[in-house]
Amino acid sequence: MDEKSIQELNRIIRTSKHIVFFGGAGVSTESGIPDFRSKNGLYNQHDVKFDRYSPEYLLSIDCLIDHPNVFFEFYRQKLNTAGIEPNRAHYKLAEMEKAGKLDGIITQNIDGLHQRAGSRNVQEVHGSTLRNYCMKCHEKYPYDFIFKSEGPIPKCPKCGGMVRPDVTLYGEGLPQTAWIESKRLVFRADCLIVGGTSLAVQPAASLAYDFSGENLIIINRDRTSADRNAALVFHENISEVLDSIELEE
Repeated sequence: MDEKSIQELNRIIRTSKHIVFFGGAGVSTESGIPDFRSKNGLYNQHDVKFDRYSPEYLLSIDCLIDHPNVFFEFYRQKLNTAGIEPNRAHYKLAEMEKAGKLDGIITQNIDGLHQRAGSRNVQEVHGSTLRNYCMKCHEKYPYDFIFKSEGPIPKCPKCGGMVRPDVTLYGEGLPQTAWIESKRLVFRADCLIVGGTSLAVQPAASLAYDFSGENLIIINRDRTSADRNAALVFHENISEVLDSIELEE
């Protein structure tokens, strides 16, 4: 990594009062969770059972309602994060929050790894696979309910309704509480670190363009449409970049 860029990164971190991190799938790839749109991402993993459907459809509310057997088979095969551990990026962000240098995290990820690493203020704008609920009576169920349920479609033991993951599917609106708090965090921030996201999924990606603070920092393997607006851009491993941040004792 360029030494001058690292020095400037640390200067910005040191002088900023309200830093917010906005992240995507690239934050969790080092933990073994594939991202979506890279060469080896989830959307490029071909399975003969699912090739007739687009990846967006397989993770849509339409698929859940119209073809639940297909939806839950794809969900069980591709989105089970049991045994996955946080990586260096997750732990560094938790360390920054504990040190009083990070106001909060806004994540598009649904794996819950930020919380497992110790972060407290985490806004999950796409929900979480760690939570499930019945679509009929709204009874809540733990993360492994769907993966351990018998039969192709998980059913609520109380009312017989279909139990779904508490994730935002294509065709659904974002969870309002998390979205409103995310907007508030970005509005207040004087430094926004955008990491591990291609900024291709709306409306979440709009947060990077809503930011009007002093320093936008982009950390992503590939170029993003927000690079031109950034004070610093790193097309490198996100854990290595975050590890280079020096926190005062």
